Amino acid sequence: MKDYSKIGDKSTMQRTIRRLEGTAMGSTVFDLKPGVGIGPFYIGMPISEAFGKIEQNPNVYDVVHVKYYDEDPLKLDVVISFPDHGFHLRFDPWSQRLRLVEIYDVKRLQMRYGNSTVGGPSTLATFVAVYALFGPTFPGVYDKERGVYALFYPGLSFEFPIPDQYTDCCHDGEVALPLEFPDGTTPVTCRVSIYDKSSDKKVGVGKLMDRASVPPLSPGSLYMEEVHVKLGKELYFTVGGQHMPFGASPQDLWTELGRPCGIHPKQVDQMVIHSASDLRPKTTLCGDYFYNYFTRGFDILFDGETHKAKKFVLHTNYPGHADFNSYIKCNFVISVGEGEAEANRGGNKITPSTNWEQVKEILGECGPAAIQTQGLVSNPFGSTYVYGYKDVAFEVMKNGHIATITLFQS
Repeated sequence: MKDYSKIGDKSTMQRTIRRLEGTAMGSTVFDLKPGVGIGPFYIGMPISEAFGKIEQNPNVYDVVHVKYYDEDPLKLDVVISFPDHGFHLRFDPWSQRLRLVEIYDVKRLQMRYGNSTVGGPSTLATFVAVYALFGPTFPGVYDKERGVYALFYPGLSFEFPIPDQYTDCCHDGEVALPLEFPDGTTPVTCRVSIYDKSSDKKVGVGKLMDRASVPPLSPGSLYMEEVHVKLGKELYFTVGGQHMPFGASPQDLWTELGRPCGIHPKQVDQMVIHSASDLRPKTTLCGDYFYNYFTRGFDILFDGETHKAKKFVLHTNYPGHADFNSYIKCNFVISVGEGEAEANRGGNKITPSTNWEQVKEILGECGPAAIQTQGLVSNPFGSTYVYGYKDVAFEVMKNGHIATITLFQS
């Protein structure tokens, strides 16, 4: 059971399960892999895969928060937070892939590196202990404004708070490592960052946090594959080279795209009452059925009588929508104009990052919206609005971002 609630301008998801025996603070040991990730979470992981890992281990991840910027989901990271374990997973808002693991409460998280452990309530992650475990490195960076000293390894950084009386010991390039204060004490880690080591960047917190980026996808990866749309005609997949035209049969699309993730019948279309052209008995409309390709971000609707593809539904997978995390984001490109080359020159493209105001600038104004509730009890995010044009309809969220695009032939 998941309970969604709002905190300020951010939404959170919290699993309402009582803590089970054995999940106390620091009782779970997570493998620390510099430049790769922590535990089952790796840099570059799609957010859907991270949720899958969470669902597989409910006793370990019994409290989970999901945070995002509701007004503009593309402006800030989508964050999965584990308050019991003291760390965040930060996902790039566009690609929805993990770019940074941020351990903000080291006393709550026991980490294993090789045969040694560090962190947690019983093993302090001191500067001396970190230096002994991970080995020599170049002098770090002292942030005078924040009063912290950052130590960097490939794909890994540690931050240590420096007391005011010892700030003179921490000028850049002048620190003797490992860092110890004149009274014989050594600072304790307050934050750990894990990020892609191939970028060769120094990543920490504050301004340094933005330097973390997702690693490149492997050649031939279908994740976030560009799908070019010719309105009223077909979809074209740029990596796999498949064409998906209107009127294709289930056998055609099964051959081109492989087995669908799911198949289910379509419920009666509540909007058909507004259509004067469809004179069939309304009970026959239930014969239509969907092929669901969750891992590629789209659905295909087949006519129940002709068994031909008649609609395609493309999903943007924005947080704050009822279908969030049901689909991988579909990276579609709709070129608008007399020809694709003309559209490319004019910049008339609609993509998952195009908001509703921009769509209207490209396609012009349209009629009033149909309101879609999807059941307010099961959907705490409220209604969305559906606007129609020739060959395409847009489901728009309250923040003005596009949730789904439905393609059809007028």
